Amino acid sequence: MGLGVKDLATLEPKDSGLGPWTANLIFVNRRKCILFVNDKTLFNFLVPDILRKHICELDSMFRNWFSCELGEEGFTEVQTARIMEEYQVIGYSKTKSRSVLGSMNDLAFMYKYSIQTKGGLHGLGFPGIIKEMNRVPMGSLGYKYPIEALLESCRPLLLE
Repeated sequence: MGLGVKDLATLEPKDSGLGPWTANLIFVNRRKCILFVNDKTLFNFLVPDILRKHICELDSMFRNWFSCELGEEGFTEVQTARIMEEYQVIGYSKTKSRSVLGSMNDLAFMYKYSIQTKGGLHGLGFPGIIKEMNRVPMGSLGYKYPIEALLESCRPLLLE
């Protein structure tokens, strides 16, 4: 991304809402992909076919894909807009949670396996794979599904 130490965010993210996300570049079938994982809920999605020029647009890519994934999960446009308010401004920092990194490694392995067995990155099954990965029980969540954790964390935002 070309970010130096001075470009990294120094403020701690708010504890309200969904909070920070971790992104990691992984390779699936020799293609660059970015795996996004929410630190609090482990809700995740994979963005395929990343080019160098896309890395500079990471914040808008995140917002576009995350809002689409919320729609795929049944959130209304109003609910999605309320959730997305938290991400109008995005800062970058180093990852602080080893637990999230461990979960990301597990998810990356599961994504690679599912993509290979279900038609590849451009197969008809790809959107279903993202949904499937959010329905895998995660040990660091007490064996809850990421989608359940997301719904619990979003409930206060959606009731306001």
